[in-house]
Amino acid sequence: MIEHRINRDFDLVSKYKPTGDQPQAISQLTKGLKEKVKEQILLGATGTGKTFTISNVIQDIKNQH
Repeated sequence: MIEHRINRDFDLVSKYKPTGDQPQAISQLTKGLKEKVKEQILLGATGTGKTFTISNVIQDIKNQH
């Protein structure tokens, strides 16, 4: 069994803001996590900001708890 824990020490610090498709992806992924969706896929080519997008999802989930 996998146990999920939220590390409340994570703090996203960036001079950048989500742009393009990122805000929608962040919203959909965050919603899926809250709804306990087992599998989600974030698609994107190299350099499109997938890591930044996921960092924002982590920050959103952290802020909601």
